[in-house]
Amino acid sequence: MTVRLAVFDCDGTLVDSQANIGRAMDETFAAAGLAVPPRAATRAIVGLSLAEAMRVLAPGLADADHHALAAEYKLVYQRLRRDDALDDEPLFEGVAAAIDGLAAAGWTLGVATGKSDRGLAHVLERHGLTHRFATLQTADRHPSKPDPAMLLAAMAEVGATPANTAMIGDTSFDMAMARAAGARAVGVAWGYHDTAELADAGAAVIAQHADELVAMLERAPA
Repeated sequence: MTVRLAVFDCDGTLVDSQANIGRAMDETFAAAGLAVPPRAATRAIVGLSLAEAMRVLAPGLADADHHALAAEYKLVYQRLRRDDALDDEPLFEGVAAAIDGLAAAGWTLGVATGKSDRGLAHVLERHGLTHRFATLQTADRHPSKPDPAMLLAAMAEVGATPANTAMIGDTSFDMAMARAAGARAVGVAWGYHDTAELADAGAAVIAQHADELVAMLERAPA
């Protein structure tokens, strides 16, 4: 039996988390005595693993400092969550129905995200989606996107081939990862990179709304 695998990014694709990421990044940089990056810059790195994100936001620092900032960010985010100081991270409109529709159409579902295992588990539990996904790949076990390791691991875990796999994401990192893994790159317009960036990075198609995803994936690639 052919396994058809649809892998979702998390931040910017499943849930809108930019406010919380921005707040935690602001506090992390301020605590380190560094200039707080503009929110547009923080938005642009969502999807990268933390150390890689810090390299982009603070390119003048040493590698050890990037890892230290990444560790501090985790502590800040956990403190904000513990203090109930974070905003709700809602599912984007139509995403829950798209997940239901893909499952009903016989797709195996997965997630590949720059989040940690802990962060992803929190999001999926919060929205009652944990049981929907057969494979969960995070930054805890893989190099940062656009390296294809996450997507290749997801395919291996469920027995899918690149030809029968779609990566659904909102950033150029997701599209480049899909292309590197030989999978179909499906962009979404409601996230954190604009559609021109998605197209330039190799998106085969771009959904304007989540209710387009089922038909888009069911349609044979051109």
